[in-house]
Amino acid sequence: MSISPNDPKLTAYALGELDDEVQRIEVEKALEQSQELRQVVAEIQEMAGFLRAELQQEPSPVLTEEQRKRIEDSFTEKKTFSLLSSRTVWTAAAGLAVASLLLMISIPNLLQSKRGPDPLILAELRQPAPQGLGEPQDRDGFDSAPSPQSKSDGPARPEESSHRQETLTNEVVDLIAAEKVAGRKSQTADAPDSRLASGEIKAPKKVKSFGGGKDKESQRAGEAEGKGLGNREDVQSVSKVRNRRPSPESSERLRASAKTAIVADARPLDRVPADFNTEAYDRIADNPFFEVAENPLSTFSIDVDTASYANLRRFLNNNTLPPKDAVRIEEMVNYFSYDYPAPAENGPFAVHTEVAQAPWNLEHRLLHIGLKGKEMALEERPPTNLVFLLDVSGSMRPPNKLPLLKRAMRLLVERLTENDRVALVVYAGASGLVLPSTSCDQKEKILAALEGLEAGGSTNGGSGIQLAYRTAASNLISGGINRVILATDGDFNVGITNQGDLTRLIEEKAEGGVFLSVLGFGMGNYKDSTLEKLADMGNGNYAYIDTIQEARKVLVDQVNSTLVTIAKDVKIQVEFNPVQVRSYRLIGYENRLLRKEDFNDDAKDAGEIGAGHTVTVLYEIVPAAQRDRASGVDPLRYQRRIETTEAAQNGELLTLKLRYKEPAGQSSRLLEYPVRASGSGYGQASRDFRFAAAVASFGMILRDSPHRGNVTLDGVLELAEEGRGTDRHGYRTQFLELVKKAGSLMASVPE
Repeated sequence: MSISPNDPKLTAYALGELDDEVQRIEVEKALEQSQELRQVVAEIQEMAGFLRAELQQEPSPVLTEEQRKRIEDSFTEKKTFSLLSSRTVWTAAAGLAVASLLLMISIPNLLQSKRGPDPLILAELRQPAPQGLGEPQDRDGFDSAPSPQSKSDGPARPEESSHRQETLTNEVVDLIAAEKVAGRKSQTADAPDSRLASGEIKAPKKVKSFGGGKDKESQRAGEAEGKGLGNREDVQSVSKVRNRRPSPESSERLRASAKTAIVADARPLDRVPADFNTEAYDRIADNPFFEVAENPLSTFSIDVDTASYANLRRFLNNNTLPPKDAVRIEEMVNYFSYDYPAPAENGPFAVHTEVAQAPWNLEHRLLHIGLKGKEMALEERPPTNLVFLLDVSGSMRPPNKLPLLKRAMRLLVERLTENDRVALVVYAGASGLVLPSTSCDQKEKILAALEGLEAGGSTNGGSGIQLAYRTAASNLISGGINRVILATDGDFNVGITNQGDLTRLIEEKAEGGVFLSVLGFGMGNYKDSTLEKLADMGNGNYAYIDTIQEARKVLVDQVNSTLVTIAKDVKIQVEFNPVQVRSYRLIGYENRLLRKEDFNDDAKDAGEIGAGHTVTVLYEIVPAAQRDRASGVDPLRYQRRIETTEAAQNGELLTLKLRYKEPAGQSSRLLEYPVRASGSGYGQASRDFRFAAAVASFGMILRDSPHRGNVTLDGVLELAEEGRGTDRHGYRTQFLELVKKAGSLMASVPE
């Protein structure tokens, strides 16, 4: 069934509000086949992000916890609407939401911003609501005087006007919810729509509303006495804004104006004021070339994390280039699965190697190493003891944090069986056990506990981690899967906040058989550096969830890879043959490097491989015949280059060695694979080789790597297209779109 770009289901999908599974699958199939529909979804999401960013720039009244509690306790009437099937209704609802958002923005700031909405539209909004269309006349009209929330001390600074940040303030979230409820209530209660009577629109379900209780006058009087928002006039002003509904023409013009502003607002990250962005990334320095004569061994821990790719996708989809240190090339490459041969029955994984020309420097060779983990059917998965450790602090209020987190966890719960158990631990200013370990044959109980979560308070992550591990240990399943799943933006600000203390705590717990997986959410205050370290020390994987689609990929499509560890402490050591190789460099894995002595040290922690996981490693190699790269080290005075053995003359390029432990084992096993030299050009390489090379090339461009050679974005697109293959899930096609978007953003950056 085809979907029109005007189909309301497309809007609901873009805003994350399409809960009907059948309709969601229908939309996703249509998106895979239509670039036009993908562009429509992207534009809707961009407009929503723009409006949220504008709201974040505005000062808002600060409510004390007591005031907020009093307001929340006054909620006595709860209403919501299920998904509407009429495009006309979707347009009216979209117009109402857009108008309510823009009314909270400072009008003087918008008028002075060259990307702000058309002043004529703002003037139109000041006029009384038009009669007709079954809507009541607004008796009070539109209050043209700025409310206390929207006053400005002066013109907005240019850098503030250009800043686009997705995080909403706590108060604005409440007011947006209020606008939706108040507007819809006015439409249905005061002027019933004929479509409701006909059954075209479903009757409303109940949700929490702001100030929607039966005794509104009593609530306003209490607020006027200093117990609520401020004074009676302020409350009445807010009431007028909520009840004011723009004309359909205004809604469409507002949408067009906001869309124009978004398209014009493609700015590089370094234009974002530091005051509005506290995201933290560890510095990455690209691995250098090493001379084989002095450094014949390269040793590192494998990595199956994918967070970096999803995170940079978030940046690009928000029309911003990612910070260089947010780009970890190995995580970009390992985001994609590859068609490596399956392992034999007696081994946890198989090893694949391929050598061809490096596409960014044809005089160099590219070594492609691929590991394929043993697949496991869902019914073969051991019983699981899971503890969801969920951040419900105040920083998690925005829709791309706790609301998305709850939807993601719901997907996982629905995938679990009666052999699995789930406990729910939350943390904010303090931690608490919301749900004791519960069998998944009681999914309704687990899902109800999830839905009841609300955000508020500071972030005592260390306290929550300790409680989660105690809960997991008290329900330990011998021979099963015991895992804590931490979901947070990583912004720990009370309790154990030192990264060293946190990682030591988690490393200690992992030795007891309880592993840790980390899911990152949100933007603006995202602490990537902390979350990556926690996952590494916890014998788990690290993913970034930017959309519900990514949640489905990690927690549904790859659920066994996420939960089931088939090999732990997996290390790789490559010995290069000096007869064949002059120098080499490992592409990525900069924070996974090990000393050569660590390879045989079973006490040294390393990475894990999950069921069905693929792991890809790339080395750039300078052949021994090439003399164009100096080592940068003076010749040795007291010794000569080492002598080679007879094995160096047998045509082998290198020897690949791996060590790994069984999931519950303490001693490692050693595997060795000699790799022979190859003279193949990259045109004769496999599709997986070419696609992995394209992803690595893109990462080098985003990082402005000194080793990028002569690669260009056009070259990346050509390589990726050649390596795309069948692309069953559409991930490789999405990569092509991201490369194009990055090209547009780079072209807009002034030299």
